[in-house]
Amino acid sequence: MVHDRFNITIIGAGVIGLAVAEELSRRYDGVLVLEKNEKFGQETSSRHSGVIHAGIYYPADSLKARFCVEGNPILYEICAERDIPHQKTGKLIVAVSDNEEAELLRLKAQAEGNGVDTLSLLSRRQLQTLEPEVQARAALFSPSTGIIDAHGLMRSFCVSAESRGATVVCRSEVTAIERDGPWWEITLNGGEYRFQSRIVINCAGLLSDGIAALTGIDPDREGYRLKYCKGDYFSLSPAPVLRHLVYPVPQEDIVGLGIHTTLDLGGRVRLGPDTEYVEAVDYRVDEDKQRDFYRAVSRYLPGINEEYLHPDTSGIRPKLQGPGEPVRDYLIREESSRGHAGLINLIGMESPGLTACVPIARHVATLVAPLLD
Repeated sequence: MVHDRFNITIIGAGVIGLAVAEELSRRYDGVLVLEKNEKFGQETSSRHSGVIHAGIYYPADSLKARFCVEGNPILYEICAERDIPHQKTGKLIVAVSDNEEAELLRLKAQAEGNGVDTLSLLSRRQLQTLEPEVQARAALFSPSTGIIDAHGLMRSFCVSAESRGATVVCRSEVTAIERDGPWWEITLNGGEYRFQSRIVINCAGLLSDGIAALTGIDPDREGYRLKYCKGDYFSLSPAPVLRHLVYPVPQEDIVGLGIHTTLDLGGRVRLGPDTEYVEAVDYRVDEDKQRDFYRAVSRYLPGINEEYLHPDTSGIRPKLQGPGEPVRDYLIREESSRGHAGLINLIGMESPGLTACVPIARHVATLVAPLLD
């Protein structure tokens, strides 16, 4: 039976999948992007704080640290070149206790080890000058942190990839992947369409461990099994007048960065996300968390009242680390060593995936090159 054939199939049209599509379409013909939803970027890639990170928190020599630090200036350049809305707001990490103040010094040293050399420590008085509504003993200021229109970025990747001949197809859920000689045979929507591809790149986000399993990899044995970590957001109205993003000192093992105060490009103030491991994807916001959110944020924003908080949205992080486990790095692997030549898995692609998306895409291109060049 003769099938349609592609050189490269990318499963998942989130920000990373689309960045990979743009990068590979510069070099290769026959690039196909599959997305199970109605539109691109409907899950993790659109349910976050929209922050361009600096690279402060991540362990030295990790892919997260390396790609985030590389990606920060690249995103600003892309935004300027393509007229994508963004704002370099800067970020304040605030300490409200002696222990947290000492943690700022550790964070600064870690960030500098990652190559982030723009951070500065601020005294209480300096912080008050920058943000009169924020009360804290000290702060770490990151001038290169900002916010971005993530949908605009994804749209630019999609348009660029398609202009170079890539095909992006939505409402196309991968339901089977089998090996057929040198090709991967991929089935969509339970048999609606079958085709073959030389390379399969798994950028399926929350379902990436399931896609790996379709190819014959055991996610539990290989350490690929995802743990869903949900984060709710509340909006703040009326809201204090803020010019910077304001973050608390992060949680241990970077489960989350703490309930922080972010701005969107319209000036709206949001609080979140928190962290809650869940068994299934459910984007309903738990209104009962309002008191916990208020208590967390009022530590550094004492001028707000609890009734100012309103349920907003939520997102789910595709984490490789479970509750109480040490931080895990991105898993980006070409699987020839496991007998799956031409399969490239990207699993656990959580924050700072938005900031890191272009360096991630360039790294994936280095894995593709020996297979196609």
